[in-house]
Amino acid sequence: MIRFASIVMLLFVAGCTILQSKAPPQQIYFLRATGLEGGNGSAGPHAAQPAHASDGAGPLPSILVSRPSADPGLGSELIMLIRSDNRLDYFAASRWAADLPEVVETLAIDTLRESGNWSAVHESPSPYLADYLLDINIRRFEADYTASTNGVPRVNVVLDCTVAHRRGRDVITTFVAEAAVQASENRLAAVVAAFEQAANQALAIVAKRTAELARSPG
Repeated sequence: MIRFASIVMLLFVAGCTILQSKAPPQQIYFLRATGLEGGNGSAGPHAAQPAHASDGAGPLPSILVSRPSADPGLGSELIMLIRSDNRLDYFAASRWAADLPEVVETLAIDTLRESGNWSAVHESPSPYLADYLLDINIRRFEADYTASTNGVPRVNVVLDCTVAHRRGRDVITTFVAEAAVQASENRLAAVVAAFEQAANQALAIVAKRTAELARSPG
């Protein structure tokens, strides 16, 4: 009984230690597709998707967005940064709502759907067939402090994109979509806002480049 009471007391003390932990809570951030602004194929978040191409060439095609890949260090839920000594680091006590490839995939799907240029935009894996495949590799997605003079980072987003036919998987085109946005201040909320703006600018380029395929007669 004495040994049992000792074990219970130890467990109680351990539980109190956990409950009284002074570690900062994890802050979870998510990014939203803010819609396209101007340019070809632009549409607001509530724009209706047309059933046919604007030139009367027939029904719009569909596209499948594969799960993006990521360069080393960028495939996790951590919000990454680059320090002045070119050291890859991350913001403490904070993370994305999912791993970065899933975050970018969701943003890409939402952006393409909002563009109104596709009859359907599918995620991967999907039971539905699509006319085109979009592969994205995340080359950069970090807050860069290396060029900062006042301690405020610049957010860089670089996406390497490949579009292919679903049948045969022959490559149609490859391109780079990139954007850089200076954060308004060196606070995490402002840095995350810069991430959202840069990601949406890069994906607007993706939407514009892929719209050329959707509107082509072939």
